[in-house]
Amino acid sequence: MKTLTLAILATLLLAPLAALRAADQPNFVVIFIDDLGYADISPFGVGRLDTPNLDRMAREGRKFTNFYVASSVCTPSRAAIMTGCYPVRVDMLYNQMRLPLPHASVLWPGSRKGLNPNEVTIAEVLKDRGYATACIGKWHLGDQPPFLPTRQGFDEFFGIPNGHDMGVRAKPFNLPPPMVKNETVIEELEPEDFEYLTKRYTEYAIDFIQRNVDQPFFIK
Repeated sequence: MKTLTLAILATLLLAPLAALRAADQPNFVVIFIDDLGYADISPFGVGRLDTPNLDRMAREGRKFTNFYVASSVCTPSRAAIMTGCYPVRVDMLYNQMRLPLPHASVLWPGSRKGLNPNEVTIAEVLKDRGYATACIGKWHLGDQPPFLPTRQGFDEFFGIPNGHDMGVRAKPFNLPPPMVKNETVIEELEPEDFEYLTKRYTEYAIDFIQRNVDQPFFIK
């Protein structure tokens, strides 16, 4: 599961946020995508896919052309971008089950492990500085209540705690992936629902921005 960040992340990791005056607080929209090649979308070349909205974000925001993730799989790389730490430093390099599961680095449904609530996340830093914060889409840093995004600095969460392919098609679980709003499962997803997830996430993100237009916001 290769990861690629199309992020307006920039100064968050490069300069102390305390130095930002209120009038200079930029909005952050971080799009962290699994299974996407560098040149698959048009902001980074011709692209196999036509992505005019991402093109505009790249023109009007900040585009990184030399970017590295801390891991090539979901959970460790997401832990790193949320905390700024190597995955091994925050004990998110391996899950607690390891073998016989094929992917020893990613968390699986019902895992007893997750990103420790004592770790400081980007969302917590920004929230303390007056930002509205939302996690939309895939989380994959723990699906139990103590590890959910709403316990890690996010005002709102709308998405799937793990990967969308870790339910119906993933043995030994064979359970529908849950769609969660904040900390409540609002539905169980079937394979045909996945076609509309991007649309639903986009609509939620737009609604969140409209509700928080008078303050800086952070969306991941």
